[in-house]
Amino acid sequence: MKPVVFITAGDPLGIGPEVTVKALENPLVQHACSPIVIGEPCSLFRAGFTDRLARLISMDSCECLQDAPHGPTEAGGVASFKAVELGCKLAARTGCSLVTAPISKQSWALGHIPYVGHTELLRERAGKNGLMMFVSGRIRCALVSEHFAIADLPRIITRARVAGAARHFAQALQRLGIAKPRIGVCALNPHAGDNGQFGNEEHTVIEPALRALCRKGLQLEGPFPADSLWAAHAKGKYDGILCMYHDQALLGLKLAAREPIVHITAGLKFLRTSPTHGTAFDIAGKHCADERSMTSAILFAAARSKTPQF
Repeated sequence: MKPVVFITAGDPLGIGPEVTVKALENPLVQHACSPIVIGEPCSLFRAGFTDRLARLISMDSCECLQDAPHGPTEAGGVASFKAVELGCKLAARTGCSLVTAPISKQSWALGHIPYVGHTELLRERAGKNGLMMFVSGRIRCALVSEHFAIADLPRIITRARVAGAARHFAQALQRLGIAKPRIGVCALNPHAGDNGQFGNEEHTVIEPALRALCRKGLQLEGPFPADSLWAAHAKGKYDGILCMYHDQALLGLKLAAREPIVHITAGLKFLRTSPTHGTAFDIAGKHCADERSMTSAILFAAARSKTPQF
């Protein structure tokens, strides 16, 4: 029997339903897993979904969305949240992997959803140590902080947070088959603070956290300026790099990656993956969305999923 992968179709007014259907049509996906899609049915059928592609767990049909312009809506937020909530429950119960198509954080806010996005929900429901990381071939990175304003980073970046992210990243890389991962760590400030000229978080927060982990056997180097560290990682010096904040990771990642990128939430009760793009409301419904990242997310999840007995 093939492993089961749960797939949530994302915001019904975004490109989630389209990239989900396109990915399911890929013979590699059909060969790799038994997919179970969870989502708003009308948007999936408009995208070309048929029963031959996957088993469908249909959420409530949102008739108000059928003629709605593509963009953030309360109904879209509620529909996509319910799908993720159910997918999380099923994955936790079975141990199967979960793949999530893009949701709109604005739609979730309009729907009064008490979570900023996927990561915050998953941490509460499936493991507080959930780590946001990305993989593209030999390019791998993880985040100490995710969806925070730049102005909040000096408060958010603590020794405990750095140490926890580094430890969980090392464990995740080991699960990918790297026995003793060598990890480079980004500085927070330009030029790694330049001896306190541009901030002292490198000396007061990051370095002490890394020293403590190195004494326990982890192979961590840094903190280094992000630009030089990304260049070193792209040349193969490190098995992965740990970034302090969102754009520090995503900018370098999207420039360095030569293969489709898979977004992973590691450290949960189950594996969760997703594509690395958003809802792309501007091209939704035009049937021109690129499904390669979604396909890679499903294949990555399938290779590490289980075959439950329902």
